[in-house]
Amino acid sequence: MSDKPIAEVVPALRYRDAPAAIAFLRGAFGLEPTLVVPGEGDVIQHAQLAWGNGCVMLGSLLDGGDGQIEMTVGGSCLYLILDDVDAHYARAVAAGAEITRELRDEEYGGRGYVARDPEGNQWCFGSYRPE
Repeated sequence: MSDKPIAEVVPALRYRDAPAAIAFLRGAFGLEPTLVVPGEGDVIQHAQLAWGNGCVMLGSLLDGGDGQIEMTVGGSCLYLILDDVDAHYARAVAAGAEITRELRDEEYGGRGYVARDPEGNQWCFGSYRPE
């Protein structure tokens, strides 16, 4: 058992192409898959991608007949905290991520940028730590 505290809020997303989403989120943003439960074909039943002491859960969008929670694809916005925003921005750009708000210092403190994943979710990365 880890001494690291477990996150108490965990976002969950659906993707039309979950295997491609996992590869993109790992390569462009550095989220690390810790659990991937495959289904038939290219379906991902459930996946967990670690970020700091938290994670993002995701899975393939299915027809709903399997008891999945109904969700849409691409309308989410997540904020992920990190220290070296400039290096992370450079990694995302090098991986071909679509930057929707360039790297900048925020009036309320911190530094950050926003990128969109291939299925339309907005990923905000910044050094601002809400109290």
